[in-house]
Order: sequence, then structure tokens, then C-alpha cells
Amino acid sequence: MVKQHFDHVRTWVFDLDNTLYPPQARLFDQIETRMTEYVRTSLGVSHDEANRLRRQYWADYGTTLAGLMEIHGVDPGPYLSHVHDISFHPLEPDAELAGHIGQLPGRRIVYTNGTAPYAMRVLEARGLDGLFDAVYGVEHAGFQPKPRREAFDTVFALDGLDTAQGAMFEDDPRNLAEPHAMGMRTVHVAPEPHDADHIHHHTDDLTDFLRRLTE
Repeated sequence: MVKQHFDHVRTWVFDLDNTLYPPQARLFDQIETRMTEYVRTSLGVSHDEANRLRRQYWADYGTTLAGLMEIHGVDPGPYLSHVHDISFHPLEPDAELAGHIGQLPGRRIVYTNGTAPYAMRVLEARGLDGLFDAVYGVEHAGFQPKPRREAFDTVFALDGLDTAQGAMFEDDPRNLAEPHAMGMRTVHVAPEPHDADHIHHHTDDLTDFLRRLTE
């Protein structure tokens, strides 16, 4: 049974985008479009070059923002406000998911590479607001992104999280390597599995996975 592997867990950490809502909502497509637009206007490059840099910085630095800050000295505040100014209409409330999250024992937190205000809007649109004890964004990590260890160290210290009693749910397999190294139970939430030693479990249906933990 999967449930027995989580009997020790007292803090449940959830990523946000493509984790607490299905990728089919394509919410992040809007964000990527606005990222490319911001890179194009702030750096004065073509659309194609901006799109290339967006993807390259995400691959090399963990987030596009991290690359823009490190290489170009971009101010994170205006960037984050711009890229998160999107429509939340594609998101639908999920009462079943909310019910299973609410039954998890201990603390429940959200930790995203987006901002906390953006996360709160997503949670509200999904009917998940009020279920979490804390919501942490990239600003709480000093704009250091997952998958960097210092980002996890900063946020988990702020939360007082005991990683030996924690579980992490993420769609990006890169972001599970450090939680695994810190002693957390790791769950990859994505349509396709990713074969890596730092991933304990995979699911393409978070609601069903949580049902098996709370039934």
C-alpha cells in the first residue's frame, strides 16, 4: 500500500502550477507568453530570441527570472507582476481534491516559484483556499528558485519544517532532487513518469493519489 510510506508525514508541501491544477488548463501557457513579452521588451530583442532566452534561462537557472536577474540585473518585482497578470478562467473548483487535501494530517503548505499573491488567486479559483497553513512564493526564498538548495533551505527554515517528516508534491522532477536529499518523501505529479532515484512515487492523478492516502 502507498499509504504506509506516508505514515510519518506531518508536513505536506505542494507545488502550485501543473500540480494543484491539471496541465490541461494550460494556465502556464499564458505566463510563458507574458514572460517572452517581458524578455523581448526589457532586453530589446526579437520575439524568437526572447522565446529562446526564456527557455534557456529556465533550463540553466531553474526559472527564467533567475537568469534575467543574474545575467541582466532585471528587477524581479515588475517582472513578476507582469507575468502573473493573467486570466484564471480556465481553472475550475475541485471539491474532491479539496476534500482529500483537507483530510491530510498535520500542516499543509504551498511552495511555488511564482509569487504568493498569484498562488492565492489560483487556490481561490480551484476552491482550495483556506486549506493551507502557509503559502510561500519565490519572494520568500529571496528570489532564489527551486531547484536550488538554498531556496528550499530558506523557505523550510521560515516554515520550521522538519524535512524528515515531510512530503513534497511537484510536477518538475528537478525540484524533487533536493527535497529527497533532505529526507522528504517525493511525489512526481505529471502525465508521464520520470525515472530518477530521487522520485519515490509518480502519479498522473493527484486527487486519486491523495484519496489512497486518506481513505
